[in-house]
Amino acid sequence: MKLVDNNQSFQAGEIIYVIIRNPHAQDVANIQQAAVVHNPEEPGQLALFLHETYYPLSDEFAVFQSEAEAEQAYREAFGISEEGDFFG
Repeated sequence: MKLVDNNQSFQAGEIIYVIIRNPHAQDVANIQQAAVVHNPEEPGQLALFLHETYYPLSDEFAVFQSEAEAEQAYREAFGISEEGDFFG
């Protein structure tokens, strides 16, 4: 599993995967696809576009290059076995 270094050079238009926790239920999380885009609020900066919202590209997000890598990290973090049901 390779966690993407958030300091690496991203390009606008890249599709990445993030693990997002539900703010109302901290024991609930899922994997979401997000796009790397130009941040309309901070010219010259990149952002994650997720759920119709722009988020600064920061180390607050666990960012993965592939869905498979995100799923593996999810299993490790939440204790789900390879054979277990996965919804994300």
